[in-house]
Amino acid sequence: MIDLYFAPTPNGHKITLFLEETGVEYRLIRVDISKGEQFRPDFLIISPNNKIPAIVDHHPADGGSPVSVFESGAILLYLAEKTGQLLSRHLRERTLAIQWLFWQVGGFGPMLGQNHHFNHFAPQPVPYAIERYQVETQRLYHVLNKRLERVPWLAGDEYSIADIAAWPWVRSHQRQRIDLENFPAVFNWFERIRTRPATERAMQNAQPV
Repeated sequence: MIDLYFAPTPNGHKITLFLEETGVEYRLIRVDISKGEQFRPDFLIISPNNKIPAIVDHHPADGGSPVSVFESGAILLYLAEKTGQLLSRHLRERTLAIQWLFWQVGGFGPMLGQNHHFNHFAPQPVPYAIERYQVETQRLYHVLNKRLERVPWLAGDEYSIADIAAWPWVRSHQRQRIDLENFPAVFNWFERIRTRPATERAMQNAQPV
């Protein structure tokens, strides 16, 4: 059993996508970030950076006491290694998946997050920041599109944690002022993931939260 501390954000959706895709049993525990629940002392023990998602694995592979993991990329790697799914054991494919996972957690997510903030949540408009993060968002979508023109999935021929990490951020493309018609390979990839049964279940499970 995996306890998933969750809010319906792009990073939160990554983990429900993985768990639904692999059939791992989990319990969804809401963390209401609008009420500051991410700062509760009991949650900080699990996620010292006061961010969601975080997990507690009550049946880790070593048979020991429960293992907690924070940071969405680390959680995806942990779960992929635990289950042996969605991360190839072959050197080249595995390396590709990890590279694109790191691309997402180190650039794609943070830059799109800044785009969201300055376009929708900043207390006053900051034209320089809006332009800066819009330009970088466009650049990153071009990188993603070029990759997906060459291969069906980010790591090559197989769906992986790299795709799972990137997809929830593309799901918010309209909020980023991105028209996916300008990125046809991304659009095709996005739709193929959107219509996967596991993706549909993950999104439905998140609705009550």
